[in-house]
Amino acid sequence: MEQVVDTALGVVATEGYEALTMRRLAGALDTGPASLYAHVVNKADLDELLIGRLCAALVLPEPDPAAWREQIRGVCAQLRDQYLKYPGISRAALAMAPTDLETMRVSEGMLAILLAGGVAPQAAAWAIDALLLYVAAYCLEAAIARQRAAHEDAVWVLDREELERRLTALPAEAFPHTVRHAGELTAGEGHDRFDFTLALMIDGLAHRGIGEPNR
Repeated sequence: MEQVVDTALGVVATEGYEALTMRRLAGALDTGPASLYAHVVNKADLDELLIGRLCAALVLPEPDPAAWREQIRGVCAQLRDQYLKYPGISRAALAMAPTDLETMRVSEGMLAILLAGGVAPQAAAWAIDALLLYVAAYCLEAAIARQRAAHEDAVWVLDREELERRLTALPAEAFPHTVRHAGELTAGEGHDRFDFTLALMIDGLAHRGIGEPNR
């Protein structure tokens, strides 16, 4: 099983998640699809194994009521970095009902952090869902943008200056705010937008009066 997961991750790392099919994986393992199904039930089963492997690499901190915001951001950033190593793999995490123990370990750890921070159980449960969904979507968007730039001669989608020029070239009478604030709309280096959005989501829990540490 370890070899199956290792090989699948190798295919994703070099060719992207879209290239990973059961037939492609069987070819990479130099075996037939029938032999592969002896180890993996189907593609959904493989997806869960892949996400579980990535989750296994995450280091979960001991919940600290005084640092819960930083801790939950840190877990999300670790997951982001794992997803970005394998272009498009976060698609496998979308709409997944996890049963893999490593995936559940991460959810358990995030829940422990939020509860330690005083977040109500229902809010914590939904917050975890929202945070994981955002991390997956952020990484998937990055993968799609790079794929398009590589295969569709659309490098400008990753060029902030070109995007800003396109926005400022719009007719000002129809798009006054977009033209005026093109710099702000296209601003951000590295993971600036990721960090901003996570802070917005996490701080929102505290601003609703449910972020005081447990006594």
